Amino acid sequence: MISSNEYGASSWELSILIDHQYEEEQREFTLQVSGDLHIGGVMLKLVEQMNIRRSEELSLLKQSEDTLKKKKKKDKNNKEPVIEDILNLTNSPVSSGSPASPGLYSKTMTPIYDPVNGTPASATITWFSDSPLTEQNCRILAFSPPNCPPEVLAEMYQPRTLADKAKLSAGWLDSSRSLMEQGIQEDDQLFLRFKYYTFFDLNPKYDAVRINQLYEQARWAILLEEIDCTEEELLIFAALQYHVSKLSLSSEAQDFTHDSEVDEVEAALSNLEVTLEGGKTNSMLEDITDIPKLADHLRLFRPKKLSLKPVKQYWFVFKDTSISYFKSKEVGQGEPIERLNLKGCEVVPDVNVAGKKFGIKLMIPVADGMNEINLRCDNENQYAKWMAACILASKGKTMADSSYQLEVQNILSFLQMKNRTMSPQAVSDPESMEMKPECFVSPRYAKKYKSKQLAARILEAHQNVAQMSLVEAKLRFIQAWQSLPEFGLTYYIVRFKGSKKDDLLGVSYNRLIRIDMATGDPITTWRFSNMKQWNVNWEIRQVAIEFDQNVSIAFTCLSADCKIVHEYIGGYIFLSTRSKDQNETLDEDLFHKLTGGQE
Repeated sequence: MISSNEYGASSWELSILIDHQYEEEQREFTLQVSGDLHIGGVMLKLVEQMNIRRSEELSLLKQSEDTLKKKKKKDKNNKEPVIEDILNLTNSPVSSGSPASPGLYSKTMTPIYDPVNGTPASATITWFSDSPLTEQNCRILAFSPPNCPPEVLAEMYQPRTLADKAKLSAGWLDSSRSLMEQGIQEDDQLFLRFKYYTFFDLNPKYDAVRINQLYEQARWAILLEEIDCTEEELLIFAALQYHVSKLSLSSEAQDFTHDSEVDEVEAALSNLEVTLEGGKTNSMLEDITDIPKLADHLRLFRPKKLSLKPVKQYWFVFKDTSISYFKSKEVGQGEPIERLNLKGCEVVPDVNVAGKKFGIKLMIPVADGMNEINLRCDNENQYAKWMAACILASKGKTMADSSYQLEVQNILSFLQMKNRTMSPQAVSDPESMEMKPECFVSPRYAKKYKSKQLAARILEAHQNVAQMSLVEAKLRFIQAWQSLPEFGLTYYIVRFKGSKKDDLLGVSYNRLIRIDMATGDPITTWRFSNMKQWNVNWEIRQVAIEFDQNVSIAFTCLSADCKIVHEYIGGYIFLSTRSKDQNETLDEDLFHKLTGGQE
């Protein structure tokens, strides 16, 4: 505590320690705070001092006791169980070799900006002046720590069911209350994580720290199976991790001092925030008289419909946000067999590149739940065009939207990474033989193959990403993470009003999904864009939401406090108001008005 004469009776210094990857000493930040400063204000001050932009996307998470329980093992010579320590990633031993240089990112890529208005600060001032930002030297946060040993990874908590995943999201702190009010004690461990999956204006020039933090969060979500992916996708994630790890310790990664390199990355990943659900585009380039359409032969499959021919070919026409299908191309101008409005639907990829399977699963909202329809495409190009159109239509956008071609290219890029092309010399590469493949995949998957087999499969997938730069590989990892069906979904166990059983509620950046706990199937989807109002009855801790067309729902939250769900809804609505036309100043009052609630 600091004397009241100097700072005031209700003000003190809050010390925050950040472990340094390549130094034994911790880096200390000192924040001047007052008793009436809530955790949201502390978060804002903290991320400003670390040069992380878009602090509103971050929050602090306290893991539940269930996820922190130490696994017990019996020692051979001792019948008593031995309790193993929880892994502290920041204290993991550094692998041999020279540490990555802080000069990895060029001056234009260093994530330094003015804490007051959020605009990038002068590179010259930041690097060569005596500013406090230079002294704090947070550039080290732009680098990933060494790989976690497989045996330690195997001991970490891995959710096996959707109910387990709901436990992971129960510990978000209330941004409108202080740490002490929420029972946070000295030596309690909190995690700084991206809470809201809307990564607005992600820019390689200024966001080296932000991109690395996102990459790490995505990487651990894959390794610990917090999000599901196919075996084919897991190998892509493993190959990208191996590539990032390899570049981080190589001299190639340290030679990123030319602006041309930055320009290439920017050109390849321009407007990535559109793919990452990062707000609105500047222009909608939409002409009602000339909205593009798709027309082609596709195969239709209805899994719940009994038929002698479950998969049948039709002539499909995609226009506006609807798909119509006809018996044949010749009758394509007449009345369709069925017209499907995709606005508000769930779009799930069903792809196996090696098996030449390119499917699109559509879960379309109907009065009594969800209508499941599967489309089968013939090749990658056809799939990319129709998949991109479906994704945009689910958000109420047409193919005239400026993000359509970007979406197509991103889908094709991801498919290309899955298309394995093995070169014979890769397996015999001496450097690759030292790889520990179990570091790059989930423990459950590592058990399926011998180490040499797993290494060969990762190297096979690596051939398609081997030419990427370090920052591009991280961004591609984030992009691939974003393309997974479960991306951006946070789960809570709830009891809907009038129901006699528990359900899961999936909260995403633009919708709420009621999910069957037993099967994992979506039952109903409600879009935030159709929401008229929401409120909480704090006495019975019940969230009530009213949508268009006289649709109302109410539920109590069983796996967490209802305030957490309330804050998620308000937070996502606040983030949807962001625009590049606005200045960089965060409207704190509006954020806390939407998320705080009135208890």
